[in-house]
Amino acid sequence: MASNHDPQNVEVLTFGCRLNLVESEAMRRAALDCGRRNLVIVNTCAVTAEAARQARQAIRRMKRARPDAEIVVTGCAAQIDPNSFAAMPEVLRVIGNEKKIDPAIWTRDAAVRMDVSDIMAANSAPATLSEGVADHTRAFLAVQTGCDHRCSFCVIPFARGPSRSVPLEDATRAATGLANAGYREIVLTGVDLTSYGADLCPSSSLGTLVKAILRAAPGLERLRLSSIDCIEADEGLTDAFAEEPRLMPHLHLSLQSGDDLILKRMKRRHSRADAIGFCAKLRWLRPEIVFGADLIAGFPTETETMFENTLALIEECGLTHLHVFPFSPRPGTPAAKMPPVAREFIRERAKRLREAGDARLRKHLDEQTGKFFKVLTERGGIGRTEDFTRVRIGDILPSQMIEVVIAGHDGVTLEAAGRP
Repeated sequence: MASNHDPQNVEVLTFGCRLNLVESEAMRRAALDCGRRNLVIVNTCAVTAEAARQARQAIRRMKRARPDAEIVVTGCAAQIDPNSFAAMPEVLRVIGNEKKIDPAIWTRDAAVRMDVSDIMAANSAPATLSEGVADHTRAFLAVQTGCDHRCSFCVIPFARGPSRSVPLEDATRAATGLANAGYREIVLTGVDLTSYGADLCPSSSLGTLVKAILRAAPGLERLRLSSIDCIEADEGLTDAFAEEPRLMPHLHLSLQSGDDLILKRMKRRHSRADAIGFCAKLRWLRPEIVFGADLIAGFPTETETMFENTLALIEECGLTHLHVFPFSPRPGTPAAKMPPVAREFIRERAKRLREAGDARLRKHLDEQTGKFFKVLTERGGIGRTEDFTRVRIGDILPSQMIEVVIAGHDGVTLEAAGRP
């Protein structure tokens, strides 16, 4: 959860993905521009039941801390289940995902307690959400929202609607503006980023957009991608990794499982071999590339053998940064009706995945010792290498591009010995 704390003005509590971070900043600025004060916006996530529960806890805590504040709830959990949030006495208003980024929504009073439209009827992308998110060194640029796929465990398509892309020219113009404003790194984000451009006329692709941004913003030092779906990656995107050194050698993959039958039951569109082949191809094109991945432990019907296929995928794909999710059934999804795995097995398998991920990360960190890296500095004495590995750099101002030599690590973060 991220928070922009300002008790006299507009505070935003953000749960979930980077797209939510971008939208939260847009909402905060719109509310301030409309003269709103003493307002708390809670931007929820619906990926897991736990995320929605945490949002409700945060709402109650916030009301105790700021009893006079108006609390407005929005985001994916609010879009899917608005009634549950509207029923909370702490909540003044619930706003749906499509309406929350309309600046005019923040000028209205609370006469309508729930303002949630049919997100599935949305047919165009919202205005480009190009915001340099507060307290972050890099800028997040949302170029796509929604999803046309129906993974059996996921409710996000019903929270975000169909896939819609920001027009190529608009996205490129926004990226150029951010680069001209002094951002050294831009992160492209979306709900299903690799579907970018399929809905445009003429159609486009993520690879085309990446190349257009780098061509239009020659002063931009780093362009990074958020989570992608390996099976959707277009040839232009893989070419860009081979040809464009300013496209950072780091990809976070939505893999979820390493077993073909579980992938089929998840209604994923890639196979185990697809994932391994994609990582091998990208590593051949860009040897220094580092992969992260989302993995689900204990999906319904998962046997120990099926789980071990996922465990083995960590080594076979060379995954370094893992996001491990113990399976959490979401009401209304096909997976919620499938034969469940016992909770103790889910917890144990998630633990084993995390331990394997930790071991892979330590191996990666070991390999960096003694090497020189360009590091983009952040607050708190931390920076990031091109492959997004954390480096402890000491007391250096944020948003600087420095070169360091690596002296060692603590198992999680690299330690810089100094600057040459």
